[in-house]
Amino acid sequence: MLRFKLFFLLLLVSGFGLMAQEAVTNERKPGHTNQNKFKQLYDEFATPNMFRSASGAPGPEYYQQQADYKMNIEIDDENARLYGEETITYTNNSKDVLTYLWVQLDQNMRARDSKTPLIESSGMPPLTTPERYASTYLTDGFDGGFRIEKVTLPDGTPLNYMINRTMMRVELPTPMAKGDQFSFYIKWWYNINDHVNDGGRSGYEYFPKDDNRSYVIAQFYPRMAVYNDVEGWQNSQFWGRDEFALPFGNFEVNITVPADHILDATGRLLNREEVFSKEMLQRYEQAKKSYDKPVIIATQKEAEAREKTKSKEKKTWKFLAENVRDYGFATSRKYIWDMMAVNVGGKDVMAVSLYSKEGNPLWEQWSTYAVASTLNTYSRMTFDYPYHKAISVHADRQGMEYPMICWNYGRPDENGKYDDRTKFGMISVIIHEVGHNFFPMIVNSDERQWTWMDEGLNTFLQYVAEQDFGEWYPAALSPGQTAYPSRRGPAKYIVNYMGGDQDFIAPIMTKGLNTYQFGNNAYGKPATALNILRETVMGRELFDYSFKEYANRWKFKHPTPEDFFRTMEDASAFDLDWFWRGWFYTTDWVDIGIAEVKTYQVTAKPSDDTKRIARRFGRNPDDMVYFVEASADGFDASLKNKKPSEISKTLEKYLKDNFTKDELKAINEPKFFYEITFNKPGGLVMPIIVEYTYDDGSTKTETFPAQIWRLNDKEVRRVVASNKEIVKITLDPKEETADIDTTNNIWPPQEQKSEFEQFKGSGN
Repeated sequence: MLRFKLFFLLLLVSGFGLMAQEAVTNERKPGHTNQNKFKQLYDEFATPNMFRSASGAPGPEYYQQQADYKMNIEIDDENARLYGEETITYTNNSKDVLTYLWVQLDQNMRARDSKTPLIESSGMPPLTTPERYASTYLTDGFDGGFRIEKVTLPDGTPLNYMINRTMMRVELPTPMAKGDQFSFYIKWWYNINDHVNDGGRSGYEYFPKDDNRSYVIAQFYPRMAVYNDVEGWQNSQFWGRDEFALPFGNFEVNITVPADHILDATGRLLNREEVFSKEMLQRYEQAKKSYDKPVIIATQKEAEAREKTKSKEKKTWKFLAENVRDYGFATSRKYIWDMMAVNVGGKDVMAVSLYSKEGNPLWEQWSTYAVASTLNTYSRMTFDYPYHKAISVHADRQGMEYPMICWNYGRPDENGKYDDRTKFGMISVIIHEVGHNFFPMIVNSDERQWTWMDEGLNTFLQYVAEQDFGEWYPAALSPGQTAYPSRRGPAKYIVNYMGGDQDFIAPIMTKGLNTYQFGNNAYGKPATALNILRETVMGRELFDYSFKEYANRWKFKHPTPEDFFRTMEDASAFDLDWFWRGWFYTTDWVDIGIAEVKTYQVTAKPSDDTKRIARRFGRNPDDMVYFVEASADGFDASLKNKKPSEISKTLEKYLKDNFTKDELKAINEPKFFYEITFNKPGGLVMPIIVEYTYDDGSTKTETFPAQIWRLNDKEVRRVVASNKEIVKITLDPKEETADIDTTNNIWPPQEQKSEFEQFKGSGN
């Protein structure tokens, strides 16, 4: 009670000063628009409607289209070529009448006449490899685009179609109304690229020592584009960076490869007895019951024997995948194969790894454990993993994701040796790519438009999963490590980027193709923002509840950024418009500092000026408690350890008249008063996290919500009353806010050494 009344008196005196100042400085100024950092996001957000509600949930009229595929695929290993035919059945669930369909032809990015190489500026390098020189200047380059041989009705009747680079428009013989289905047939082939030397999200890796290839294959078939309530057809061209927007559907896929290949893919294997050996079937049954250790289905010894066979026979692997948005597969005679079971929500899921001997011993040691760990963490943070398996495939220089399957880098040297960077790099990329099963393979955001909605959200969860992995598998940590060495997530890791050259930084809410520093923009900054939101702004309980609500609202659906932003607020009662605007719509940075600290004490000798202030506002000067600054007349350092009531007779009388003896024993009279002025050179508003260090060595941390900046975006003041003398004040002591300049974060200010002085101090 006493502390409240003292605080009220401080506000009263402070208010007197402000009112007096306003009387002197008040003058007419031009009006202005609302630029307040806490302005609501109505201008930026799309208007809620019957498709997408204001709460962030799907609306009563929400719909999404469906595309089902029946495919026959064959790999020509000798010529590195893929042949395919498919029948697509498209269902129109919208109320719109469709007169044509758009189909994605992503391999055309690698066509000889592709415009993709022409959108990047280039300069003359001082050196290059012979391979790159030959492909750039001596040949016409690789030609990997789709060769479309047929587009017909299932009965063979030709359909009219037009190809615009990576998009194909198929004309409908009859317009499609709501509920209509349309089936059509496409036959094609293309040359498979060497993804190690020529780049690409899929392709083959060639191993000259044993004259074999391993294939990681995706974007291999003409795929339906998304049609939705937000923009109609999502037929934005594929230039190579922005990934994919795809509808859900069911896939029946038959894949024919050399008979000595090992293959796995999106979907449930239907003819396991035909393609597995007797020994593999027995090992598979063991793996289904092994929850703590992977079981090797195809051994390294067997893989090395297959490398020498080069079978001319063929084998067809048959798969069925239900309710997935894409398809991928991996095949090679070089593959070692292991699996273990993971119990997720009472259901067994197989964690699977495919890798060549070049990946061992690293892959056999850690890949499948990383898959299993990821499924557990992501399921805890979102929803139970719905598919029956998750596969990690070893592919040099690759990190790419598809439903149930992904390719990941990380390779020991030729002697099987590896360092921490290689080990943790491999584990991290596996966690990241397996995590993509959740975002965007299930929570199906539009990667072509909003890269951060899958990469940023996934990188945030990757950080959570990495920390879990370090706790669950401490044997993976090196001596002296107490936690997994995550590369992204904590606020301090984004400081250099946010404090960098503004000419080369774009807002997160920018199409991925058009951003600078793509990794920081699409992965690092949004992941850091969400980690700060979880740890510093909202707290884990509210954040985790809201994040899980978003994931469950939009699993197997197509969310937009507004759906995410609105759901996070709707489920938490946190107004976060200030946070979304600052972190996602601007390139502002965090810089909060201590501009000034003034020390006060209660005084028994008020000045005439302070008495006049009391009279001006109708108060008896003898009834007031007065404060004096340490640097002003009337300050008596010898009184610093006395209670205010021992200094002020007025206060002493008030306490005796208004408090019982028991209440007087319980009161906690502060002896020291500090007026702290916080300034904000940076544009981002953030909570002010303050650590006070006292003269007895103890500390206390206090957090002022971001809303403290709502009425003044440049500086704010706070009065701190304390029983103990404060000897040091530190802002953001645990580096939680991504403050780009910490030189103004400490009071009393610390002397900053020049680079030369630091160099001398290092002993050089």
